[in-house]
Amino acid sequence: MALEKPKRHQVPGLNTRAIHHGESFAPDTGTVMPPIFPSSTFSHGNPNGFDYTRSGNPNFRILESVLASVEECQYSTVFGSGVSAITAVASTLRAGDLVLCEENLYGCTVRLFEQVLAKFGVRTEWLDFTDQSAHKTLADRQPAMVWLESPTNPLLKVIDLQKICDVANDKRIPVVVDNTFATALLQRPLKLGATLSLTSTTKYINGHSDALGGAICTDSTEWEKRMKFAQKSLGLHPSPFDCWLITRGIKTLPLRLERQVDNAAAFADNLAKHPAVAWVRYPFRSDHPQYHLAKKQMRAGGAIVTASLKSSQQETYSMCKGLRYFTMAESLGGVESLVCHPATMTHASVSPAVRARLGIDDCLIRFSIGCENLSDLIGDIDTALNQLQ
Repeated sequence: MALEKPKRHQVPGLNTRAIHHGESFAPDTGTVMPPIFPSSTFSHGNPNGFDYTRSGNPNFRILESVLASVEECQYSTVFGSGVSAITAVASTLRAGDLVLCEENLYGCTVRLFEQVLAKFGVRTEWLDFTDQSAHKTLADRQPAMVWLESPTNPLLKVIDLQKICDVANDKRIPVVVDNTFATALLQRPLKLGATLSLTSTTKYINGHSDALGGAICTDSTEWEKRMKFAQKSLGLHPSPFDCWLITRGIKTLPLRLERQVDNAAAFADNLAKHPAVAWVRYPFRSDHPQYHLAKKQMRAGGAIVTASLKSSQQETYSMCKGLRYFTMAESLGGVESLVCHPATMTHASVSPAVRARLGIDDCLIRFSIGCENLSDLIGDIDTALNQLQ
């Protein structure tokens, strides 16, 4: 998988921008990797304008600079987790505001809107944004915000971001795109018209399952001010150490993701052949419902594979537990492969009726494909499926 072709002009390539972080805030040391700045407070009047880590820290700025460079945007603001980033954006809403959301969103996003923000008068409507009727609903309803994921979690629906953003931008409606599954390496929401590109840096950006973080990228000066205000006033900031870990992790993101995507594409093809599997979803497989859109909108199909088994919930759950190289765990995007049973894990807070309507059945499993040898991953799942059958 080629993520980027060589360029002849002077703009640094993606690998270079991910590795070279620029300012280290320790120029006298000659350090190659920036240090960790664990100080909670800073001497008043210092040249870089730091005062209190909740409102800014050198490690924040270093990571924000790298993320903005990789995303090719003007601004990036980092937060303590992906949910913190979601909260920062949601905090700009007011009582009575309507948010139109893609119906298949990350479970914690659903929980935040339905169980927290609803108490403060924020209204949410859930639409299937792969249906053309959603475009008309968007134009007619005039919401305060549109909230999308693509590919979605866990069904890997691919949303036509440019078409939706064209409608929203014409009405001056901000569009948030959770780009966690793709990252800026595979998909550029801002280039497609989105107002905000949201990423859980816990996942692929860090890639080592050892730090929590989130980020909002934008080209809007006004939204950058709002995000910095939320970071400071709501205490949504990350720790300097986590920012340091994520800055370290992003340096190998292009290499890791290339291996993960290659593994995932081959894994999905193998999985689809097994008689114990009802269906497989992977954006770059020709049987994906939005295959042609995915090929147009994304640079590669990503490293998440979703499948439904011909089994009961208990059999599916037990199979996930019995895998050798796939740890049954929430999260995704790390160098190690993980398996998740959404009905009892990531989407357990979503009502059974809603899960059934969305297609998140009891036999659905989500694989996060890592950097292991492909033959080991395929051998592991084939053995488990053979026993299941």
